[in-house]
Amino acid sequence: MIDPDGYRPNVAIVLMRPDGRVFWARRVRRDGWQFPQGGMNSDETPTEAMYRELREETGLLPEHVDVLGSTPGWLRYRLPQRAVRRNDRLVCIGQKQVWFLLQFRGEESDLRLDLTDTPEFDHWRWVDFWYPVEHVVNFKRGVYADALHHLAPFAREAAGSQAIPKPAFDPRRPFGVRGPYGRRRKAGVPAGRAGTGTESGPSQERAGPVLGKGEPGRGER
Repeated sequence: MIDPDGYRPNVAIVLMRPDGRVFWARRVRRDGWQFPQGGMNSDETPTEAMYRELREETGLLPEHVDVLGSTPGWLRYRLPQRAVRRNDRLVCIGQKQVWFLLQFRGEESDLRLDLTDTPEFDHWRWVDFWYPVEHVVNFKRGVYADALHHLAPFAREAAGSQAIPKPAFDPRRPFGVRGPYGRRRKAGVPAGRAGTGTESGPSQERAGPVLGKGEPGRGER
């Protein structure tokens, strides 16, 4: 499902513990880490898609979370040229997303990454609220900054201002300098050096337990 402007409708999930730390996961067979996200099916609302993706990618059910807030309308990001499939009948140039902030109410044993035949993640960890903005792959950094800026007031109300301090960057301005093909790069980094999304720093990395297969089909990514 791609809109007339070339964007695929998508939902993204920020899963937060009561202490303000958020769920951060590594994609299967890749170095990149990100929040759970996935495409909407044509018959789904954003909320319905969010709960489906939550189950497929983290193993959690609605009773394991409270919805604290969401972004108003769509937030968009463009794909780098190398990821645009020009041979497709409908060319997807990027994603338009509704972001949800969820408070985790379950136990860590409830988190399971292998409920589908094609799991999205193979490891996860808890990180500080603003950490993902500077550690996600470069072309997503702008939308991550925008989304967390919108969601931060809800997070502070739940976890407190000490757990969710003001970010080191200015979320009201574009994150870094826009590079070629719609990528965002940090000022001073030459154009053409794409980020890898790899992790750095101390880790509390965890592997999700392997479960049985056969969950319902996944939405477009």
